[in-house]
Amino acid sequence: MMSDSSMAVQRDPQLECDWQALAERVLRGGMVERDEAVAMLRCPDGELLDLMAAAYRVRRRHFGNRVQLYLLMNAKSGLCPEDCSYCSQSKVSDAEIPRYNLLDEEKLLDGARVAAENQAKTYCIVISARGPTQREIDTVTRIVPKIKSRYDLKICACLGLLTDEQARQLKRCGVDRVNHNLNTSGRYYSEICTTHTFDDRVQTLTAARQAGLELCSGGIIGMGETDEDVVDMALELRRQQVDSIPVNFLNPIEGTPLAKGKVHSALNPRYCLKVLAMFRLTNPDREIRIAGGREMHLRSLQPLGLYAANSIFVGDYLTTKGQPPEADFQMLEDLGFEVTRHEEVKA
Repeated sequence: MMSDSSMAVQRDPQLECDWQALAERVLRGGMVERDEAVAMLRCPDGELLDLMAAAYRVRRRHFGNRVQLYLLMNAKSGLCPEDCSYCSQSKVSDAEIPRYNLLDEEKLLDGARVAAENQAKTYCIVISARGPTQREIDTVTRIVPKIKSRYDLKICACLGLLTDEQARQLKRCGVDRVNHNLNTSGRYYSEICTTHTFDDRVQTLTAARQAGLELCSGGIIGMGETDEDVVDMALELRRQQVDSIPVNFLNPIEGTPLAKGKVHSALNPRYCLKVLAMFRLTNPDREIRIAGGREMHLRSLQPLGLYAANSIFVGDYLTTKGQPPEADFQMLEDLGFEVTRHEEVKA
């Protein structure tokens, strides 16, 4: 699908940019063009702190120093018929992971309790599947009202490809948003998955939007894509007007095709920071979440990432471990940032 900036005048992405002037333009309502976004990813390391300062100006305008926490529940693990080459739960993976069908209501409720105890704003119910069965939809629609009656949590459902009717059912039961990541650009998508298309994913976002659900969609950095692919994904997410953008950095899990083939890109903390700054400046008032792989790839620079992003996952991911919640809370305290569990009026 063509991005909203595909017809923009192309400038040399190697040209030195005035990052503060770019931030000022964004703060006045202007839009970052494709070549400017590419230039951010190729920003010289000597300009990195200036780029991060520009991103922070935009983050502070819309979110202050507030941070929103999310907690994931892997409600159904493995057993997926899709061939996504990055995923330890796909049919082409032989990674050693837990494999089980949909958890029962007691376990899903207990996960919500843990989310609330860890100051999470949103509880994410995730299943591995091409799309949900009717039984799985029925379970989610039964459990969501119970969770909301007990805990002050928003619910995000990540159930795979959705039909229009399934999206409406999720909305009616109280689900707040649907997560369905684009993962990469439309151009590169067939390199990482062949059992469904990029347009299939866009259609699920359309179904969720038309049902009145908020949209959560992001991607994975480091799968062998180009800088241009990363930018095209960011601009497509802008065009789709998604509410929340999780930015994952590939964890090449042993047993997955990307880990076997070694086709993934080597990431370093400085490039990861440039990615986060680019997502902030291209999607200035959207929630940007540092997601999977942050501990592995940002390493000691994790705190700097929150000068661009305003959200993180707390606890473990789907099949990989995160750092202890206590370490996240200490990091946020050291930054002087505040955990918020409620929507704030944007400045």
